[in-house]
Amino acid sequence: MESGAADDAVVNGVKTPTTRRWWAILVAVVTIVGIDQLTKAWAVAALSDGPISIIGNTVEFTLTRNGGSAFGRFQGMTPLLALGAIVVTVFLVRSVQQASDGWVVVALTLVLGGAAGNLTDRLVRSPGFLSGHVVDFIKVGWWPVFNVADSCITVGAVLLVARSLFAPAPSRTSRAGSGSQPSVGSDD
Repeated sequence: MESGAADDAVVNGVKTPTTRRWWAILVAVVTIVGIDQLTKAWAVAALSDGPISIIGNTVEFTLTRNGGSAFGRFQGMTPLLALGAIVVTVFLVRSVQQASDGWVVVALTLVLGGAAGNLTDRLVRSPGFLSGHVVDFIKVGWWPVFNVADSCITVGAVLLVARSLFAPAPSRTSRAGSGSQPSVGSDD
């Protein structure tokens, strides 16, 4: 997945993503938001009369509206959460822009798409702008009810953690070519 780094241009000594990479990220984010919003529209229409059992009581589609944050915390603080989501979204766009590792770009794109999907609910759903409730509808066991956007955020976060734990070590040539010096106590 290192091919994303090859698509970067170097401007004033800083890697910047090419137009092709930005289009790929934009298409991925729009696709995530689109699927998230379509499934939420389906849930609102199909689940208003009650849950649909998929596997007994273990897996169900059940309609809930969350005015709080993850796991239903911070109820009643929806406008503040919406403004926080806007800040996080801007931060994620900047982070994707600066990422050069392909796995990190994919992970951040998933998190960005999920954040944008839930932010869309905060902006356009009832009860109104910046106070809309997020539609959740997937219930699995004891886990809190979630949606497609939440799934993307979770998968992206897991990828980020995995990549930070199992990131490839920089090669000697890339360190030597960048002018960096080995750290004290290193085997270099």
